Order: sequence, then C-alpha cells, then structure tokens
Amino acid sequence: MIEENIAAVRKNINDSMAKRPDSLKDHVLLVGVTKNHDIYAMREAIDTGITHVGENRVQEAKEKHETLDRDVVWHLIGHLQTNKAKQAVKLFDMIHSIDSIHLAEAVNSAAAGIDKVQDVLVQVNLAREESKTGVDIDELDELLYRVDELDNLRLRGLMLIAPNYEDVEDCRPLFRKMREIFEKVKEMPLKTANIEYLSMGMTHDYKIAIEEGANIVRVGTAIFGQRQY
Repeated sequence: MIEENIAAVRKNINDSMAKRPDSLKDHVLLVGVTKNHDIYAMREAIDTGITHVGENRVQEAKEKHETLDRDVVWHLIGHLQTNKAKQAVKLFDMIHSIDSIHLAEAVNSAAAGIDKVQDVLVQVNLAREESKTGVDIDELDELLYRVDELDNLRLRGLMLIAPNYEDVEDCRPLFRKMREIFEKVKEMPLKTANIEYLSMGMTHDYKIAIEEGANIVRVGTAIFGQRQY
C-alpha cells in the first residue's frame, strides 16, 4: 500500500508542477513525514524511493535513528525547544522551524559544539495563528539577518504551515503571498545564506502549495495512512 501511495503522491506532484509557470518549474522535494509511524513503515517507504524523512519530535527521531538501518536525510519539521537544540543538531540535516533569535542562537551554539554548520529554514506564521509557532512577518527581516550572522547556521529558505481550512482553496492566497516573500528574501543582501527552499504544503494542501511555488512538501498521511498513536 505504501508503494502505491508514494506513486500517487509523486503523480500529484508532477501534475501540480505542470500547472506552474515556466519560471517555477524546478524540482520539488518530497519529505515523507514519519511522525508516529513505525520503523517498518519507514523502511518500506525508503526502500520504495523516499530519501528524505520528516519528524516532529527530537526524542522520537532519536529512537528511530538507533534502529532504522537506512541512509536518509533527516528533517525536523516540528517546533524545537531550545533545551533540545544539542540533540537536534546531532540528528537532523535540516531544521525547518527556526522561529526566534533566541532559538537560532541556541541552535548555533549547539552546532558549534560539534563543529557543524546546520542547515535551517525560518518558519513564518503568515496567518498569525495563535496555535502555531513561527515568526511574525513584521519581525522576519530581523531574524533573517541574525541567522545570517551566525557562523554555525546556514540559512536555506523559509517554511510555512497553512491553517487547516475546511476549503483547501482558502490556503492559496497564503501560499502565493509566501512565494512573494520568498522571492524578496532571495534579493536581500545576506552574506552567507543560500536561499533555495520554500517548504510549504502537507497532505491536505500540498498540491495547491506546489502550484503556488513550494519546492519542499511534507507529506505523511497520504503516504502512510492515519497516524498510530
């Protein structure tokens, strides 16, 4: 079933990319979100071609690291507490959820401690939802410039979690606005950043996110089915 699901998701990705203007017809990276799915499901997905996996919690990722026995790229897509920064930089290739200067500095310090330059995305709370983390758009530039100054962080782009609207089309204006912000960030006079990734779109809205310019999508349920708690 997982193999068929991955094939369906990849077809949807290709179909959505075909609807983009030529200027946006770049690669879309599929991150398989494995939160609350077991090692066996993860191995099946990886053996079927998933090369990037996303986890929400540091502790769950640590336990899976120890038993997975597969070579993959690890993404932290959930909120990161500063007291978990040391563990996170040991486990994850990319952290999507930098949302404050305080957290950025904690991750930088942790990465310096193991002589690592940590790839990060800055999470933006564009809809200003109280229930979600992410930097407010009014504070985004200040955070981006600070991340760019930190020697052990490498800024790679932005991340957005859209509200879970009943009508998924209501996400489209947010995704479109986020793409505009992303393009402006690429023009900022940042010194060390390599702005490449716009991470937005999950199972319920990834097709629209791609149409509007996402080049990383984080898909779990459409691949693995409902999470087992």
